[in-house]
Amino acid sequence: LHWSECRATRAAQKIPSNWEEMCENTFLHLAYTIKEEDIPTELYVNSDQTQVIYTQGSNLTWAKTGSKQVSTVGNDEKRAFTIMVSITNDGTVLPIQAIYQGHSKVSCPGANSHHFDECMDAGFLFEYSDTKTYWSTQETMCSLVDKVIAKYFDQKKEELGLPPMQRAVWQIDVWSVHRSDEFFTWMKNKHPTIILNYVPGGCT
Repeated sequence: LHWSECRATRAAQKIPSNWEEMCENTFLHLAYTIKEEDIPTELYVNSDQTQVIYTQGSNLTWAKTGSKQVSTVGNDEKRAFTIMVSITNDGTVLPIQAIYQGHSKVSCPGANSHHFDECMDAGFLFEYSDTKTYWSTQETMCSLVDKVIAKYFDQKKEELGLPPMQRAVWQIDVWSVHRSDEFFTWMKNKHPTIILNYVPGGCT
């Protein structure tokens, strides 16, 4: 049949033509900020959100040898939730935020779920989006900052003997909610000591 084992393929995301310049500018801006604000490694946090699929499909199938586009059953499964993972520059992993599609707490894991108590003890956040998707919203981003990011920065400043007005860097991607005027203004007013640093679009 002239078939061979193939991996699922899809159209590749285009990298900006000036990606090297964009990455270099971001690096220089970050280096300048860290130097001028005397930011210790513990006060530099990177966060990113990723999709977690409930039932993972396979990315392997049999297709005609030489096929350019190959699809597999379950590879486009969309029943999922989002987790926001944050880690500091010194390797400390912060509590995870999980976001579920829905309009109430019943969309999130219940108290009788396996390892629920351990997750609560670790400071995990189980939140519903109150939208038709499971991606971050203005509300879930503000919750993440208040309950995880800013809380960590405040605790670490106290441990390091630094003043409350010590600046810190939080690096996130340029997804629409992250770079919205609403979120940027909220951060500036509510958490003025946290400096936002964005990963260039299309360069992750």
